[in-house]
Amino acid sequence: MRLLSPTISRLARFRFWKIEQWMNNPLAAQRDVLQDLVTHGQYGEFGRQYGLNKLFSVKDFKNAIPISEYDDLKPFIDKLMHGKSNLLWNTPVNWFAKSSGTTSDKSKFIPITEESLHDCHYQASKDVLTMYYNFFPESDLLTGRGLVVGGSHQISLFNEDVQYGDLSAILLQNAPAWSSWIRTPELSIALLDEWENKLEMLARTTMIENVTSISGVPTWTILLMKRILQISGKKTIKEVWPNLELYIHGGVSFIPYKEQFQQLIGEDIKYIEIYNASEGFFAAQDSPDADGMLLFLQHGIFYEFMPIEEYGSANPKTIGLKDVELGKNYALIISTNGGLWRYMVGDTIYFTSLYPFRIKILGRIKHYINAFGEEVMVDNTDRAIAIASKKMNVVVTDYTVAPVYFSCNNNGCHEWLISFEKDPENLQAFSFELDCALKNINSDYEAKRHKDIALSLPIVRALPKDTFNNWLYSKGKLGGQHKVPRLSNDRKLVEEILEFSKK
Repeated sequence: MRLLSPTISRLARFRFWKIEQWMNNPLAAQRDVLQDLVTHGQYGEFGRQYGLNKLFSVKDFKNAIPISEYDDLKPFIDKLMHGKSNLLWNTPVNWFAKSSGTTSDKSKFIPITEESLHDCHYQASKDVLTMYYNFFPESDLLTGRGLVVGGSHQISLFNEDVQYGDLSAILLQNAPAWSSWIRTPELSIALLDEWENKLEMLARTTMIENVTSISGVPTWTILLMKRILQISGKKTIKEVWPNLELYIHGGVSFIPYKEQFQQLIGEDIKYIEIYNASEGFFAAQDSPDADGMLLFLQHGIFYEFMPIEEYGSANPKTIGLKDVELGKNYALIISTNGGLWRYMVGDTIYFTSLYPFRIKILGRIKHYINAFGEEVMVDNTDRAIAIASKKMNVVVTDYTVAPVYFSCNNNGCHEWLISFEKDPENLQAFSFELDCALKNINSDYEAKRHKDIALSLPIVRALPKDTFNNWLYSKGKLGGQHKVPRLSNDRKLVEEILEFSKK
């Protein structure tokens, strides 16, 4: 491995010119991507239905094809899962990423083609490594192993040639053989389905490795690090892995977890945020200090941006890169080499810089609270939690929020269910700090809180430490990329978790 690592390191460094090409020519890069998508897509059933072979401009493309959500493409996806081909794309689909962006009982199965696997997910992964080496040329990252805290996969019941699973499991299963020399754990452990057994095997096998980087969802990575410390008797992860230098995170905001990571690790390391969803690898920080993630523009994805006020209209308008504005909220619309056409991902983003184009994730279109006109998004609550936690010297492990509606005698408010690593000494004081932070972050919330006219002080309930993990386990969604929805505009989820916590 030591002989291989310098070679990979040099290759990663030399590739930066390719990234600079599309960074410096973003609009041309996107035109090339769209042309390639239409060229391939015209031969499938979807392409014939919408006349992709007759579309010669972005305007024609947008006029011909409606914006779609998962249910709109589901008839095609169902056929693909039964082994049919040439529907959404012109090459076979043998893998589906089972989306876990929600803990609802229904799952989405996103088609993964050879093109989306290699020209999007793997290409973007290499670009992340290249950007890291460009910023830290003296890094020793590849002298050790990268710990991947991933999910599982299984054979579909529909067709023996069709498999589905977490995106992380699909990427591991199809990775080139040489990647096993720089990755841990071994594939048989990485793809285990049962999380508790997997956690134990992950801890015992990786703690003896020379781990230099970790990638995974923060929640499950924290559980793994805690178990390793229990087994090893060490006080910090840096004592277990002295050469650890990087944590790559995505899927949820890292803001509520960073302090806990720093405590567990014991020393400062570098953190890189990535935006890698089942539908595609969209963006990553090009440096740890970058405000936002660099949008990947030549990775088989054509982007459109829907101003959030257009959501729900009969014929929503979208714009391209040349017309986006800083700080404005957009719903992300994508067409991909996985056969998704003008597909609404469900995430809202905003731009932090133009030329180069960097973005931040604001939240999910359907994960927000606007019961009283307060327009609170996940980004707001994550930041408020971090501020209140720092002021009160507490660590939050997980949370969810929902409205409490008006009654005859009381105003509305927000109810927070929070798991603390250590409960605050004064929960009322924590509620006050949380409320102050959210008012400073969100002016609409502040206006509704003015003199308690519309909204009262939030209710904060401290749940037993393992409540959210146990609730996910009861849903069969413990581990991998599963996560608890942060915000709901109704009380269904909160009531379910409150009832579960009483058991």
